[in-house]
Order: sequence, then structure tokens, then C-alpha cells
Amino acid sequence: MAGYIVSGVCNTVNPSPPASNLPSSSPPPHPPGTHADLGELLTNCVHCGFCLEVCPTYQLSGDENNSPRGRLRLWREEAEGQLAPDPWTAHYTSECVGCLACEPACPANVPYGEILEQVRHQHVAHARTRPSLQLRLTAALTARPWLFNLAMLPARALRVLGVLPHRFLFAGRPAVLESTAQYAQRLMQQHRPTGPRVALLTGCLMEAVFREINFATVRVLIENNVQVLVPPDQGCCGAFQEHLGLDGVDALRDQNRQAFGSQEIDAVVCNSSGCGLALSKTLSDRIPVRDVLGFLGDLTPVQRTRSANSTRVYVDLPCHLIHGQKQAGIPANVLDATGYPWELAPQARDCCGSGGAYNIQKPENAQEILARKSAFLNDAIGDPVILATSNHVCMMQWNSARSSGLVNRPYTVQHVIQLLDPGDKLTVQRPSGGEG
Repeated sequence: MAGYIVSGVCNTVNPSPPASNLPSSSPPPHPPGTHADLGELLTNCVHCGFCLEVCPTYQLSGDENNSPRGRLRLWREEAEGQLAPDPWTAHYTSECVGCLACEPACPANVPYGEILEQVRHQHVAHARTRPSLQLRLTAALTARPWLFNLAMLPARALRVLGVLPHRFLFAGRPAVLESTAQYAQRLMQQHRPTGPRVALLTGCLMEAVFREINFATVRVLIENNVQVLVPPDQGCCGAFQEHLGLDGVDALRDQNRQAFGSQEIDAVVCNSSGCGLALSKTLSDRIPVRDVLGFLGDLTPVQRTRSANSTRVYVDLPCHLIHGQKQAGIPANVLDATGYPWELAPQARDCCGSGGAYNIQKPENAQEILARKSAFLNDAIGDPVILATSNHVCMMQWNSARSSGLVNRPYTVQHVIQLLDPGDKLTVQRPSGGEG
């Protein structure tokens, strides 16, 4: 078993009210892709306060209502008729980043993420909150991958040219026309790996804008003798719709059950922790859904060789990897295989403020959260300095620290899979040690 990064979380809390007599047991399991009764879920919180010190919005505001414990109290009182629906409850709901750091801190195992998803959907359905027209149009596009890919073609071209009109865009070399499915098929025919067979979730935003990360993922997997299949009829994982509280999630889940469930594969792999979390809700009863770096960690990945220089990699751990998927971190043998000296970034287990669409909906909060995390880069040892993570939305957020003036020295943001990428030198490493 691969070794994993483990870093403690501060659980020191201020004095809190005595625990109530509410039951602390977890709710009974329910079928994947469905929801337990919201009223039952809301009775689990015992008001211990362990969530306060790990909640980014409570840390910013010091407001009890802007914490998981406070929100759960508001939601429960509304559900029980003790509190009339009002704008304040909707406000505090919208303030939540959705980082899920409260879940591992909770001794009562309150499924906060599931509750938040249901409440967000209720608020939108009853017009208590309304995502912007831009976000609603984007959600509609992500549900139609071919149209979203076409609409984002100019963005891919601009990134190749180094023209970056938005703070969340960073330079890269995505294929403008060739899809990940076409690329994977071409490389599979050329190299013919013989090892485990996986299906790759390409994602909506990842495929439409940051496609080079998908291509790097295909190369790394094939180099490690993994057979890669990209189901052509897969769709968006539904995470974007979940974050916004919009309808359509169930249809997207049904589409992916059909697309991935019909394949003869060992696992579905994801290179975005947020998408991996969403897809695991869909497929957990059918096929293992693995973060691609965790999957590679079990295989002992091919080691990259670097020339001696002063490059330093600082690793940030996405919330939806460690809190959502409940992974301990990124395998140490995977990070060692990059060939670079690396270490965890300070506050690596804390939220960066991206939160799916949170940095668009609540930009001031998101920037203040990022400011605390990114300050170390100004004095970090290394030249060049690389901030590495495993979620493209987190990459966008970290990149914005440059344009917003939070970081005033050169640095690059990369997906860990890109640090493992053999590029054009791809050669399959067979189990016997022979090369293909």
C-alpha cells in the first residue's frame, strides 16, 4: 500500500454550549445517487463546536451563524417550523464554501455535504436564491458537452497564444480540435499497454478549457501500462449543478451510470477531485471511482529524472479529495516520482476558496481565504516555485493570486499529473521491466 501524506488539523475550539441529548449516530444508509430524509439528517448535530475551527467562513467572520453548527441550527429550526424562512438563512447558506472540512472534524458524523446539497436545491427551487444568468447558462452548456467544447474553443486557442483575458485562466497548450477520447484511442493503438483497464472521466470544464491535463493523464497512465478508455457518451458529473442548487443532477447521473456502467473496466479514474467526488455518488455501488493519483500510487509510478536545480514544489491538497473523498492525501511515492523536491504547502489541508463556483459567486470571501493560504509564496524557497495540486478549479483559484496582487513573485501552478508527464518520450513500462 502506498504511503500517504498526513497532516493534522487543528481541533482547538472555543468554549461551546453543552452537547444536547440529540442522537449522535449516523443516519441509515440509502441508495447511491439518492438522498436520505433531510429532517432525519438535521437531527444528528450535537452542537459540540469542533467544526468551528476548521470552517473558513467562521474564521473570516467569527459569526456563529456562518459556521456549520450555526447553519445546521437555522436549517433545522426552519424545517421544524420554529423559524420562518427569511433572507438571513438564505444568506448564511450562500456564504458556505462547501469545502466539507467540517465532516472529518465532526464526532457525530453529520453528513453536512449531503444536507447542504439538499438545502441549496430547496432555496433555488423556492426562489430564495438565484444563481446569476451567466452561471445558469454555463450549467446548461456543461450538460451538453459537444456544445460546451465548441463554445470554449476560443478559450483553448487563447490559452495556447498566451492571451489570458480572465484572472482564472492560465497559459497552457490544450489541443484546440482533437478530443481526449480521440487522443487516448490513438495512443492506445500506438503503445498497446496490457495492464489494468480504466475509464477516464474527462470532465466538462477540464475537457473544454484545460484539455492538456487530460492528455497528460492519458500519457502517464499508458506509460504505467494502464489501458485507457474514454467512454464517448459520458457527461458532466453534476458537481457544477450541485454547487448552484440547480435541477438536472439526476439526469446527468443516469447518463454516467449508463456510460461507465456498461464498460468492462477495473475502475473509473478522475483527475479532478471535485468531479471524482460527484461521480463517486453516482457509481459507488457499481464500479470503483479512484482519484488518478491514488490509483497510480498503488502501481508504483515511473520515476522522472530531473537535472539538479533550485526548483521547489509546494503541494496543496484539494478539499474534495481529503474531506469529500476521505483520502489521506496524495501518495508520497507519486510526489517522489515527479523527481522534484517537494513539501506540503503551509495550510495544505485548508480551503483555498475556490469551492466549485464559490469564487465567482463570493469573490471577496474567496480572495480573503486565498490570501491567508497564498502569502507564503512571496517568501517561499525555490526558483522556480511550483504550486501543485490535483483539481483544476483549485488551480484557477491559485493562479488568481497573481493577478489579484496576493503574490508578487513568479510562480507556476500545475496539476501533479503534469509533473509526472513523459510528454513525447512516452514508453510503456511493462511489469517485466521491458519497454513497449
